[in-house]
Amino acid sequence: MVKKYRYIMVFLLSILIMVGCGSTSPEKKGGNGETPSQNNNPITVSTDKAEYNPGEAVTFTINRSPSSGTMVRYKHLGEIIDQSSVTGTSWQWTPPSDDFTGYMAEIYQQQNGNDKILATIGIDISSTWTKFPRYGFLSRYPKMQQSAIDSVVQNLNRYHINGLQFYDWHYKHHQPLAGTGDNPDSVWKDISNTDVYFSTVSSYINTAHKHNIRAMFYNLIYGALDDAASDGVQTQWYLYTDQNHNTKKKFALPSPPFKSDIYLLDPSNTGWQNYIIKQDQQVYEALDFDGYHMDQLGDQGTLYAYDGSPVNLAQTFQPFIKAMKQANPNKQLVMNAVNQYGQSGIANAPTDFLYTEVWSPQDKYGDLAKIIKDNNSFGNGQKNSVLAAYVNYDLANQHGYFNTPSVLFTDAVIFAFGGDHLELGEHMLGKEYFPNDNLAMREDLKDALVSYYDFLTAYENLLRGEGTFNSPEVSTYGDLTLNQWPPQQGNVSVVGKKVGNREVIHLLNFTDASTMNWRDNNGSQPYPYGHKDIPLTFNTDKQVAKVWYATPDNEMGASKELEFTQSGNKVSFTLPFLKYWSMVVIEFK
Repeated sequence: MVKKYRYIMVFLLSILIMVGCGSTSPEKKGGNGETPSQNNNPITVSTDKAEYNPGEAVTFTINRSPSSGTMVRYKHLGEIIDQSSVTGTSWQWTPPSDDFTGYMAEIYQQQNGNDKILATIGIDISSTWTKFPRYGFLSRYPKMQQSAIDSVVQNLNRYHINGLQFYDWHYKHHQPLAGTGDNPDSVWKDISNTDVYFSTVSSYINTAHKHNIRAMFYNLIYGALDDAASDGVQTQWYLYTDQNHNTKKKFALPSPPFKSDIYLLDPSNTGWQNYIIKQDQQVYEALDFDGYHMDQLGDQGTLYAYDGSPVNLAQTFQPFIKAMKQANPNKQLVMNAVNQYGQSGIANAPTDFLYTEVWSPQDKYGDLAKIIKDNNSFGNGQKNSVLAAYVNYDLANQHGYFNTPSVLFTDAVIFAFGGDHLELGEHMLGKEYFPNDNLAMREDLKDALVSYYDFLTAYENLLRGEGTFNSPEVSTYGDLTLNQWPPQQGNVSVVGKKVGNREVIHLLNFTDASTMNWRDNNGSQPYPYGHKDIPLTFNTDKQVAKVWYATPDNEMGASKELEFTQSGNKVSFTLPFLKYWSMVVIEFK
């Protein structure tokens, strides 16, 4: 996280100024762009785990007793595969045994001959969480009651977060665990001299595991503090700014609050690899982490090894990752590619999924899509992507609220292209320094994100499975203008993907957007208007069997079959609703 340490100091100083500051007023919403009024006592539903192994039963819980006639149906890609009545506040369902499969549970009632959707929830059946990673984070580890830890993890579980990055939990970069594997210290100071309690880290891991959420420990792959020599780190392992090894490459940090500057080592040096492997073994002995989240600082310019030979830093990542996997083959690995630095080599190493921290100049919605598509290519279509993309970045310098449209537009683009967005932890993420919690989520954003993550989970086989992006011929008439991706301000952008015998069409509504910069630094993006009953035509030389649609912006992502007509190559149908993002699925005979 290339800017994180510099930012920590700014953040700590800003707290003194900001304490007591009032919150910014809510964004104004207009017309049918407004958030709809809420039922005073809506049904909410949760599951006991973030994902399930094939053959494992799913336990559902709702917040109140349902009225007579309440039903639940279970769908896979718009097809009902099972249904039953709902008579209590908790029940179980055992999905089919197919691995890597998403489902949507729809709780509904018949009202005046129509189905009224009361609640929905996505379900992920996956034996390996890294197939469809939905990555969250933790950032603080003070002494905590178990009830507080339960509350954080249960909230993340509702968003189906199935992996957690334990950010800055460690003691020293070159010695992540304080103490030893069989006798760890009870408390230590992290790099910013903040207390970290072993009991909190351990309890977070154990609690996450109860929900099938995996825990990844964070660390730089090449960091050492100024006392590293006394801990056995050798001079010959470092990176240098000169050929005569006079000056070690370092990342300077102010003291206080920091313990030390961070000195960089050569990740391809086998001595360093063996040293940090032993340190990691102490971590795994003391704490039940599932793997290692590896970080870097991006392009560091011209560097040299101790012997004076030039070092291509990006090319050192792959041998380091291979060494980590060989040492602990049963642990998962992921590495941050800062603005894609070194991503090609990272993708061809034994990483389990790909992770990109996005910085300028990759500031447009189209850039997010390109990163995901590039990662798909680097990983030969076998590794899904997570983007660390910090929305409302400048706004997070002070207390206030996230701009709801900024977040939802960014998620809509990332999800439509098959990625995941690192954004949810104890709070929503606005900065590369993860403890920054200056910005809060309004209630409409909290509710919307539940639907967005249900959508990402339920339709994962279309969004994140195999398929080929294309440019379907879609047209409309009336007030809206369509354009093929990349997006254009003032238009509805069309993204197509061929998935087996289906054509998936994503419609992303930038009609009312004031900026096409996804970061929206100052939080000015307006709410879009919701459009109803949009006539669409799709050109194809195939016979269509079925057309259905779903959107996270209406009826909580529930799917709906659409009437259509086909005349030659022209298929006509009406899209019921478009606000931020709607997905149309055309199934062929």
